[in-house]
Amino acid sequence: MIPIGDSQKPSRFPLITFLLIFLNVAVFIIEITTPDFEGFISAYAFTPSLFSFGNIATWWPIITAAFLHGGFTHILFNMLFLWVFGDNVEDSLGSVGYILFYLGATCSAGLLQYVIDPHSTIPMFGASGAIAGILGYYLVVFPSHRIKTLLFMGGGMFMRELPAQIFLAYWTITQFLSGFGSLLAADGGGGTAWFAHIGGLLFGALIGFIATRLKRSNIGEYEIVRPF
Repeated sequence: MIPIGDSQKPSRFPLITFLLIFLNVAVFIIEITTPDFEGFISAYAFTPSLFSFGNIATWWPIITAAFLHGGFTHILFNMLFLWVFGDNVEDSLGSVGYILFYLGATCSAGLLQYVIDPHSTIPMFGASGAIAGILGYYLVVFPSHRIKTLLFMGGGMFMRELPAQIFLAYWTITQFLSGFGSLLAADGGGGTAWFAHIGGLLFGALIGFIATRLKRSNIGEYEIVRPF
């Protein structure tokens, strides 16, 4: 399933989402044109075995790694998901809140992958963890939105509008199945940091839950003090 768009347009232009896409693409261009690709990845990717909670310098690669990608397909799908789902999350949280949320999801993704496999010497990179956070938030806060989706079935391609809760529930289930399956796989999951996706997803869902509860609390307070 490939998302093409959603039914709810934001109330304002998603400037931060646009800038994040621009920054990711710009870094990708630098990445593929650098004369020392492996050195570039080693310098800016996140390697769990090099991380230490007590060494603040080792936290920086968690952020820089989120702007690296492993190829055109990797960045294409990440930026597509960011554009489709990020605009409404940005609209909900505001520009500053959205930036902090994006960074929080990025860190949560890297940290959970570290907890699962702290001795891994394989560099991790990609915006997937941050975008998983956006999807988690979207699932909790906008479950009734509809997602324009490309479906591939029976050798054919179809366009359908699916409820966000169906699309994202399917995506969430695949992440958990792939993540726990990777613990049993000999290759560790084929090189994909599934638990980074899960870490970002859980962070986004938690923030979405908190935001929803606060909104309901504010509405209740407004109704109590509203004059007749």
